[in-house]
Amino acid sequence: MTSMAPPLIPVTPTSDERLGAHLRGLRKARGLTLTQLAEAAELSHPFLSQLERGLARPSMASLERLARALGTSRVELIAGSEPPRADHDAQPSFVAAGEGVIGPYAEGTARLLAEGPRRFEPLEFTGANAEPGDHYVHDEDEFLTVLEGAIVISFGPFGERTLQVGDSVYCRSGTPHRWHSPDGSTYRLLIVKEVVHGGGDEASDPDA
Repeated sequence: MTSMAPPLIPVTPTSDERLGAHLRGLRKARGLTLTQLAEAAELSHPFLSQLERGLARPSMASLERLARALGTSRVELIAGSEPPRADHDAQPSFVAAGEGVIGPYAEGTARLLAEGPRRFEPLEFTGANAEPGDHYVHDEDEFLTVLEGAIVISFGPFGERTLQVGDSVYCRSGTPHRWHSPDGSTYRLLIVKEVVHGGGDEASDPDA
């Protein structure tokens, strides 16, 4: 009598493995090698390799350096470690007021307004920074509208403008941008970004 092999039980990735896969996907989408990203984020090559394999957990400071090197934010990287919903799940995803992943974003704080598989990332951003900080440059298109207060937004070589409540701007991929409050008052923005999905198989070259 032939014995039946026990059914294979799918292995659920850990949050560290999901974060590592998300980092790897973003790095590849940016066209960076492990060495290039490690240098940009001021991290060691072996440590970054372990992060991408889910074998290490970054500190908040390391995560911030990685976020800036990848042109994203800590809150988006943290969201990449959350358990995903199935792609075929067509049920609407609701995020109530006060819920959603919250974390640092640029010079302020952002709250993710959607969960599960999505083609774009809607965020509620709150800040009060009177200093503009660094310009961000990333491959995703980005839209923002002012919900409260006012901001001065700079586009590097394209100049800057002051935006009031109801004003909006759409930034194409690769456009440098940063913003600040003209007088240090609190402001609130709705930001919508394209999503770069993490994941992907390991390349045969460990530094690919």
